[in-house]
Parts: sequence; C-alpha cells; structure tokens
Amino acid sequence: MKASAFEFRFRYLIHTIVFVLGFTTPWNYWLHLDTVRTWQWLAAQMARHGWLSFSVATDVVLVLGIAWALKAAWLRTWGAAYIGAGVVNDSALHGNGIVAAGPYRYMRNPLYCGTFVHALALALLMLPSGALFTVVLIGLFQLRLVGAEEAFLTGKLGEPYRAYCAQVPRFFPSFRPRVPLSPAKPAWGMAVLGEIYMWGVFVSFAALGWRYNSFLIIQGVLVSLGVSLIARAFVAKPAAA
Repeated sequence: MKASAFEFRFRYLIHTIVFVLGFTTPWNYWLHLDTVRTWQWLAAQMARHGWLSFSVATDVVLVLGIAWALKAAWLRTWGAAYIGAGVVNDSALHGNGIVAAGPYRYMRNPLYCGTFVHALALALLMLPSGALFTVVLIGLFQLRLVGAEEAFLTGKLGEPYRAYCAQVPRFFPSFRPRVPLSPAKPAWGMAVLGEIYMWGVFVSFAALGWRYNSFLIIQGVLVSLGVSLIARAFVAKPAAA
C-alpha cells in the first residue's frame, strides 16, 4: 500500500482537504450526527461512567491535547533538523543517503508519526464524526506515504537501507538507539522555522485551552497556519537529487 507520485507531490494539499472536511463535517448538516465537540464528548463519557467529574475530565482531555500537540511538534522538528526543512517541504522524493542521527536512530518515520499525533490533537476540536473521519484518513494516508518513501529509498539505496529497516522500527520508537550515530549535524533554526505551524498549534492548546473554548483554539490554529505559510518562503529548497 503506497502513495502515487501525485499523492506525494500534493500531500500537503491532501492533508489540508482532509482537515477542512473534518472541521466542517458537511455530512452532519444532513445526518445530524453530532452536537458537541470531541473534547466535550470525551469528557462527558468519562463523567457518565463515573470515572471523573465533568470539569476534571475536561481538563484531562485538554492536557492530553496539549501533550499530543507538543509531541507532534517535537517529533517533526527533531526529524526535520537532521534531514533539512527544505527536504521535508519539497514535493519530490529524495534519498542521497541514510540519516542515522537524531530520531532516525530510534524510529524510521518521525515526521509521519508526528503528523498523525498532530491529527489526534486537532481531532479533539472537531465534532466526533469529523474526528473519526480525520484520524482514519490521515492514518491511512501516512501509511501510503511511508510505503512510497520506503519503496523509493529501498530502490535507490539498496541493501544498506534494507539493513537499516531491519534494525530500526517503522513507527514505534525503541528505547535505545538501534544504529550507530552518524556525523549529521542538526539545523535547529531552519527546522523550527519549517515546523512553526506545529509549534503554533501547541501554543494555541497550551495558552488558549484553559479558556475552554474550542473555537478560540481553532482561531489560534488558523493564525499558526498563516504564519507558517509566510515562514515557508524562508525555508531553503533542497538541491536536485
């Protein structure tokens, strides 16, 4: 199961479409499935089963959202620091060598994993049917992108990459590095700039979430998106492979 060249090239547009549909849930106008956001729905379920009071459960779900947003931002920034923000944002596949530094010593796909965790955080702000739609489609799309990228790298790098894959987990990180450290040096400044949207989402959850207003956090997410579009102009494009 791997993505086509078209899917990889337009992956950011596809992600955007999925997220927009998840937030707008056009089907809900006809089916009337949901009336509250997933954040409230989860808190209500905890309260209904007597696990926590509704107010405490609301805070627990918020803390979960903050943690997911932080993990997503950190994973993607850590990964981008070692392969280059320009490569992360480029529309073409690249494979000039195996990066065995940073998160890539623990897992093969920190960027795709970070995107999926990011989807979990945003899903809390959606209606439940939109959240389910988004998490499932983003998860499947990440699997397709990973399939395309790993097939490309296997074909280009051959046995060294197959050996790397045999040692390093695809998604779930090991507790210790699985391959020797490579001499790659992280470019933290460009990585943070390239992932400024992710950090903006984290700040939106952490700073605005305590107002208990999903729409306010969504506004923060949109502002973060706008800032990231401006920041991408400063992210260097990779040299042709």
